Amino acid sequence: MRRALLILGYTLLLPAGAFGQSAGEVERCFQNPAGCGAGGGAAPAPGPGTGGGAPVAAARPAAPPDYTTVLQSPEAERKRLQESLRTLDKYNGPIDGNLQSEATVKAIGDWQKGRGTAVVGKLTPAEAQQLNAEAARAPIRRIEPSTQAAAPPSAPSNADALKALRDRLAERRKAAEPKAEAAAQSLIRDLKAYVSGDGKGVAGEQFTAFAKWYADNKAAGRTVGEIAPAIDDYGDAKSGAAATAEIRFDTKQGAETYRQCLVFAWIEGTPRKNTQAFSCDDVAAVEKWKTDQALKSAWR
Repeated sequence: MRRALLILGYTLLLPAGAFGQSAGEVERCFQNPAGCGAGGGAAPAPGPGTGGGAPVAAARPAAPPDYTTVLQSPEAERKRLQESLRTLDKYNGPIDGNLQSEATVKAIGDWQKGRGTAVVGKLTPAEAQQLNAEAARAPIRRIEPSTQAAAPPSAPSNADALKALRDRLAERRKAAEPKAEAAAQSLIRDLKAYVSGDGKGVAGEQFTAFAKWYADNKAAGRTVGEIAPAIDDYGDAKSGAAATAEIRFDTKQGAETYRQCLVFAWIEGTPRKNTQAFSCDDVAAVEKWKTDQALKSAWR
């Protein structure tokens, strides 16, 4: 009886939450007050797998691969990656630091495929280090002399270029000289024949300006003496071989001798074609005649 009263008294002293406990639990709390929880109940038993220690945090999901760090790395580092890809024969594009260009993405993917890793076309920081290290270990390839591109020839100096031009002109002139000389001598014969014929012959018929010149000198009481040719130009034209020659005349009037000069221009043929005679001072007219005949000089 006395024990029941004690239990009843202790019960009245317990917090209100303890009234939800069973009689057995109340008795256990009476016998061992330290075993009761703050709410009046028993201390909770450790959860399964805790071993009675601190609770274990839940496992976190794996972080995604970091490609941003390499893509946003300094330009020098990005260029080095392209150079490493080129060293490994994976890349043949420009070294511009653009790791997102089509050629660079393909090269990175080829390198990843060769390593048996996921083909992404982008690099994590660890992969970037591995790529550079692999390129640094690659042997230096020797280029055989036969495969080296020939060095471009150095530009000739002005003196060398001028000498080469003179040599070419000399060769062309030497080849054309026999024909040019024959054409000039043929003209001289016709001019002398015209003078000896006192204004009659093919030279005056073909070169009307010469016929007028001869008549003017004769009217002035001058006679024609020595006739000497100097070839001015010779070459192919649109209608045949063209020639121009300076002809120097010594004319005499009493005891005085006068040197006069005419330029004769013609297209070779029998008879001569497109014939003209100019004063030696009329250079512009002579050059215009050459242009009109499309003369390709083998003399100058």
